[in-house]
Amino acid sequence: MDKHLGVYIHIPFCASKCRYCDFYSRPGTGSLMNKYMRAVCQHIEEAAPMMAPYYIDTVYFGGGTPSFFGARRICEILNTIKKNAKLLKSAEITVEANPDSITRRDLKQMLSEGVNRLSIGVQSANDDILRFIGRRHNFAQAVRAVKTAREVGFADVSIDLIYGLPSQTRNDWADTLSRAMALKPDHISCYGLKLEEGTPLWGYRDSEIMPSDDDQADMYLYAAETLEKYGYGQYEISNFCLRGHESRHNLKYWRLQDYAGFGPAAHSCIGNLRYSYVRDLNVYIDGVMKHESIIDEYEKVDKLDRACEYIMLGMRTSLGISAEEYHNVYRSDFKPLEDMFVKMRERGWAQFRNGRWSFTHTGFLVSNQLIGILLDAQAEYKLNGNPWVREEAARN
Repeated sequence: MDKHLGVYIHIPFCASKCRYCDFYSRPGTGSLMNKYMRAVCQHIEEAAPMMAPYYIDTVYFGGGTPSFFGARRICEILNTIKKNAKLLKSAEITVEANPDSITRRDLKQMLSEGVNRLSIGVQSANDDILRFIGRRHNFAQAVRAVKTAREVGFADVSIDLIYGLPSQTRNDWADTLSRAMALKPDHISCYGLKLEEGTPLWGYRDSEIMPSDDDQADMYLYAAETLEKYGYGQYEISNFCLRGHESRHNLKYWRLQDYAGFGPAAHSCIGNLRYSYVRDLNVYIDGVMKHESIIDEYEKVDKLDRACEYIMLGMRTSLGISAEEYHNVYRSDFKPLEDMFVKMRERGWAQFRNGRWSFTHTGFLVSNQLIGILLDAQAEYKLNGNPWVREEAARN
């Protein structure tokens, strides 16, 4: 059976930092773009032996703001992947973009080199809110960006939205959803705002301008029900799409499939190995160029941890998990989990369809707590019920 690998390229450059953003990015470092491009290309060349057994079926340029990085540099990195790995013609190749840094010329160049999916950061249709959270665009620019992408020939366009923003009301959110759907994107991501310590918005965590947890929950349920009504099926907690337009790259994370990351703060998971690179642009560039270590964290994931991840990641998706898959991953009895699922179903949090357990919309709202309950049920059983644990005990 052919082995497949997803590739993630982190672009840590932005024109400016949004007030809520906790992702690794370095505004004001544009002078390093060319040097960074060369470092990533060299890193990919050095990783060619590792990628040799695989067919590359997804590539994702995330950030930061890849569109600010520019099409020429993105295409140079993409062509380096083509030269050093087996990139499938059918591969999904995604580039994240902001409306203020999208140009028709860049879109044409990326499309001609194989980029076939665009993810546009719209966030809100309310220009006042956009200004407050530090976005550089207004909604009219977002409309033009989507229109231009379609005119150029992109057949797969996704937009990102955020709910729970400062001063945002239910009506604001309903208006954003309505105007977003009017753009007819193929995929819509709806993320609840999470205030991160160290970001400018952290100082508003106790402010009355922030929607309450109940307000956020109401916005989430409204989005899930409204998007489903208009044909956008939910396939993950925060992601909705028209049939056949799921993000194949992101599904790799939730399905425990292999992916390799390049760039500062990028993560990789290949087989039972998981590692990440230093969260420092200059150290990453110098480390690659001088053949020095750039590993930040490195671990081997054992089978028990893998089983926990199967639950945690699988239950983020509308597909959920099954007894058969669980047994294949964990060689253990599914009944302790099934007992918990039955109780969750009685409360309207879980459902059983086509041999699989998954969360309902209301279950997704409290998914962290529910997943914790499932992991506790697994932990209680594993000491006596799992053969790997018994074998390890016998050796000791």
